[in-house]
Amino acid sequence: MKRKNVRVAACAIAAAITFSGMELPVYASGNISSVLPSAGIDYSLTGGKSTSLSDMKEEVVKEESNSLTASNVDIALSEATEIPVGGILENSSSNVSDKKIEETIVVSEGYTKDLKEASNTSKLSEEEEGFKSLVIAKVNDYVNVRDLPSEEGNIVGKLYDKSVGTFIEEKDGWYKISSGSVEGYVKAEYCVTGDDAVELAKEVGTRIATVTTTTLKVREEPNMDATVLGLVPIEDELIVTEELDGWVKVDIEEGNGYVSNEFVTLSTEFVKAESIEEEQARLAKEEAERKAAKEAARKAAEEASKSESSSSSSSEEKTYAPPSGSASGQAVADFALQFVGNPYVYGGTSLTNGADCSGFVMSVYKNFGVSLPHSSAADRNVGSAVNGLENAQPGDLICYSGHVALYIGNGQIVHASTSKTGIIVSNANYRSILSIRRIF
Repeated sequence: MKRKNVRVAACAIAAAITFSGMELPVYASGNISSVLPSAGIDYSLTGGKSTSLSDMKEEVVKEESNSLTASNVDIALSEATEIPVGGILENSSSNVSDKKIEETIVVSEGYTKDLKEASNTSKLSEEEEGFKSLVIAKVNDYVNVRDLPSEEGNIVGKLYDKSVGTFIEEKDGWYKISSGSVEGYVKAEYCVTGDDAVELAKEVGTRIATVTTTTLKVREEPNMDATVLGLVPIEDELIVTEELDGWVKVDIEEGNGYVSNEFVTLSTEFVKAESIEEEQARLAKEEAERKAAKEAARKAAEEASKSESSSSSSSEEKTYAPPSGSASGQAVADFALQFVGNPYVYGGTSLTNGADCSGFVMSVYKNFGVSLPHSSAADRNVGSAVNGLENAQPGDLICYSGHVALYIGNGQIVHASTSKTGIIVSNANYRSILSIRRIF
């Protein structure tokens, strides 16, 4: 009998918000925040006195004092899984209806959660729908982008394998695309678009979580009470392996863990086309940086040699001077290997007292006169690109999700791994490699 009265009370509350035959657009966008009040805020359908949830509960309890409690009302309201149509919510200062209906719409937590999940699904579908407008290259190396839909057209850029452009139009077996700073035509037979591009986009695109807080805690489980697995600095970029409700699973040096999406921004990263001018500028810049790095390393080696010769021969303290007379990547690797066994310290840059991954790489190269950023994400853009681990040379930077290491040859790296392991040697392919960069 009590439960029946509760349901009657809930229905009466819900029915009071129906008027004028107008529909409430709840499912139009999958988000009701624009038409329903937030918790604790008084709203009304017309001008006049606002009625809060607490006031409604009090009135219902007064009417049914013999059979209801405030808790019963909560149960009744939470069971009202349908919101009647007919009515536009407005601020209590508005006047829209001559019926002077004054009520508050109450939505159960479960109902709101269902709508939130529907909204997330809708967003995912919208993203996938957007993939249909992509043009993705499927070639061994690259496909030329031309200024005309013909092989007689001038080459204005290159769309590399798995690189992506946006479809503009199709003409005579050619796709007109926009990609990066390049706009032009690519042969359709070397690319996919439409429905074929949707699944391929998921494979070639990289889902990135960019850290927006000073120090991000990566947890073992998707909740704030879970054990902290590792720490990540602001602006670092992490590879997303799974997206959950309010959390994302990411790949860090300590393993796969979870971060609240409140502290990251999510994006899908695609490789874009490169114009002929950009290619020429990039190659020139990389060559200039390589020469500058070698010259800086040569000077650093000379200074180190002078320092060694002037030091006391009776000193038993171990020194870590870089090899003299060498500016090769092998010299960098040999120098870095001296610090194996030293501690890992988050945010540190000391080769002896403790460094984190990017701090270790930065400090090693500093001894060769080369300045590198203290950021594993930024390290992905220094020097020149190396295509594949099979082409890596000692001294190259091996970049991972939220991590960076130094290649030492024979498929191995030296890196400041974790607080448990310190600076160690590992196999380079122990994790998925994002990029390889060459300084010398």
